[in-house]
Amino acid sequence: MAEFTHFDKAGNAIMVDVTDKADTERIAVAEGCIRVSREVFDAIRNHTAEKGDVLGTARIAGIMATKRTAELIPMCHPLMLTKVAVDFTLAEETLQVKCRCTAKLTGKTGVEMEALTGVSVALLTIYDMCKAIDKTMEISDIRLVEKSGGKSGHFVRP
Repeated sequence: MAEFTHFDKAGNAIMVDVTDKADTERIAVAEGCIRVSREVFDAIRNHTAEKGDVLGTARIAGIMATKRTAELIPMCHPLMLTKVAVDFTLAEETLQVKCRCTAKLTGKTGVEMEALTGVSVALLTIYDMCKAIDKTMEISDIRLVEKSGGKSGHFVRP
């Protein structure tokens, strides 16, 4: 069983020392979705939401959030991201907006938390921009789907 790396021998929370780790290319992909009403779905698809371009704004919010992850998650290292992409798929049959965030860098530590933060904030932005239409939207299924680089190697969600 793997040991927790964010605690010292006395059980105190610590930031992991990555000084001696090698720089490697690291990529993480996370996804999640928000289930919306027909009215919200149509407003997003047709660009008729009162607050403006919902997906465009959510994309920018998701990208900005990845860059601020270390300010939100106490033991995350500030990272020099080299790429962030936030993409959306409209699933009309389920009235869902699916979000996927890809974060990339060359460095000493992974970008999983950045990708997960990007998805979370992008979906929260959709909620914020559409809550005047319907407050019953549900955000769900936020998860890491793939990561590569570093000591633990390549992971793909089964």
